Amino acid sequence: MNTPSAPLDVLVVAPHPDDAEIGVGGTILACRQQGLRVGVIELTTGEPTPHGSIERRANETAAATKILGLDWRANLGLPNRSLQADLESRRALASVFRLTRPKIIVAPYWEDAHPDHVVASRLVDDARFWSKLSKTDMSGDAYWPPKMLYFFSIHLRIHPKAAFVFDITPHIDQKMAAIRCYESQFITGREQVFPTALDDIRDRARYWGWTIGTSFAEPFACREEIGLNNLKALL
Repeated sequence: MNTPSAPLDVLVVAPHPDDAEIGVGGTILACRQQGLRVGVIELTTGEPTPHGSIERRANETAAATKILGLDWRANLGLPNRSLQADLESRRALASVFRLTRPKIIVAPYWEDAHPDHVVASRLVDDARFWSKLSKTDMSGDAYWPPKMLYFFSIHLRIHPKAAFVFDITPHIDQKMAAIRCYESQFITGREQVFPTALDDIRDRARYWGWTIGTSFAEPFACREEIGLNNLKALL
């Protein structure tokens, strides 16, 4: 696994390739435009799927990465469909945190129908704590990622309460272009009749944009309070 050239500002932890693009693709693009260093770590390859393969998903991920302009991306290769928040997985992810040293971790929301997503959320929480441990044989120096946010790439039809909603209006077309790179997941073998899976993703971004008076947005959850030092962010 390559070491980033400098510590990351934001690290998105995705259960599978495409989850980062679905949940926070617009936010990633906005952060990159603002000069922040952004990375993605996938926990699994996402395979097997009906129309995908490890090689095809890797090529799709590379194409999406180019659109997003990520500073760093890697895959832990943990087992898809049977992801576990066990000690071995916790150690592997904590080592990534110590390697990349992000200021903000963005993890999957803790409630979903997909077992991998639920487990991934718990695994990130546990690995964040382990990342700060001293007197351990984990590689890298002890590190406590200071901020933890949660993104929504969920299958369960729920209406979670967001801690804040991020305007992605200028970036919606690039976000959707990055998602379309995953042709094996959203196009191949799917009947392209409205509403398609891509329509649903865009429409959810439109809904969250409506909630804050913009065109498109992405929601985030947080278990802790979020502090502000400038009310201009609310204008």
